[in-house]
Amino acid sequence: MPVPRKERSAPPSRALEDYLEQIHNLIEAKGYARVVDIAQNLGISQASVTNMIQKLDAEGYLVYERYRGVTLTDDGRRVGKAIAKRHDILERLLTSFGIDQETVHQDVEGMEHHISKSTLKVLTLILEELEGNSELLKRLKKKME
Repeated sequence: MPVPRKERSAPPSRALEDYLEQIHNLIEAKGYARVVDIAQNLGISQASVTNMIQKLDAEGYLVYERYRGVTLTDDGRRVGKAIAKRHDILERLLTSFGIDQETVHQDVEGMEHHISKSTLKVLTLILEELEGNSELLKRLKKKME
């Protein structure tokens, strides 16, 4: 018998987004996501992951079958994909300016949950222009020195 889903009144929290991003990335890379893999990627205990997975299941973002793993619902896929896209755009933009990987990682983790759709659209356009115009990128990097 299916578990009744809780009505969502707000978008997912930062923590929920982190889980959905990890699950999305694992499924994209491996074809599946298990609690042990999620825990390892997030650097937390399997018990903590199981608790959050059960919450995400109750909220309708995924389906969790004990000992079998996790599958995303359409809502879960949509959120996971959107977070992964935000992460990718921010990471590519910052990396293109030669910022070290540790700083990029820390900054992206902070920014990806707080950026609006309109700002992401602007940053995506800027990134596309920079990736297509190496001279412009060189000039901007030079100004940073």
